[in-house]
Amino acid sequence: MMQVKFNGKELDTQFKTSLEFFKNVSKNENDVWIINGFATKENIALKENDELFCIEKCVMPPKEALEAMMSARHTPKVYEKLKNSSVAVCGLGGLGSHIAINLARSGVGHLKLIDFDVIEPSNLNRQAYRVSDLGKLKTQALKEQINEINPYISVEICTLKIDENNLKSLFKDIDIVCEAFDSAAAKAMLAQNFHKFYPSTSLICASGLAGYGNSNAIQTKKIAQNFYMCGDLVSEAKPGNGLMAPRVNICAGHQANLVLELLVKNENKS
Repeated sequence: MMQVKFNGKELDTQFKTSLEFFKNVSKNENDVWIINGFATKENIALKENDELFCIEKCVMPPKEALEAMMSARHTPKVYEKLKNSSVAVCGLGGLGSHIAINLARSGVGHLKLIDFDVIEPSNLNRQAYRVSDLGKLKTQALKEQINEINPYISVEICTLKIDENNLKSLFKDIDIVCEAFDSAAAKAMLAQNFHKFYPSTSLICASGLAGYGNSNAIQTKKIAQNFYMCGDLVSEAKPGNGLMAPRVNICAGHQANLVLELLVKNENKS
């Protein structure tokens, strides 16, 4: 008899191997088995105080089990860094809504979502909202959606318009900020003023993502210390070349991907 930790609780077991153990507790051969942070179906000898999880197919797992699964997929050290990080998304339209969802799926522990607008039919062609969200505040609708994707992360919403006055206090405890505004004036205001107040915090902006085609032109570039730009820096919305979902999503992916890279490498820390 030995003691292991199974699904977050101490358990005495007489089984000597992982296959014996999981075949006794698992109801479906497609369940995910995790042993000490590693997902495997190999037969491994069990040791005292091993940590085991069984993630049932088609069932929402408890927090400890879901985190163990994400940790196993991302590798433990990566997941711990993301779990203990905070990211703000400024603007929750085609860019920001998809950035936030990507970060939620990746397990970033705290998201701060900022927007002042409500969802209208013109948003549905490229933003991460549904017909049932029409008329809702974007902040509230996105928080509800993220809660259905990953209910175990912290989501803070600020329903306001960012200006030079509130900018000074909005991001004090944030590791990285993503700019995702529709307005060129708002983009310029944030880019020009952000590092006056947060010199050691990374700001990731976007420019040039309208239309369709030429996906590879969207790139990520480091412009200055703690300042990055994603997009092709050229394409803007105009007749025959409007704001369409695929290219907006590609750029959102670039921004979210850079967030993860910076958090894991800790380049955003002073």
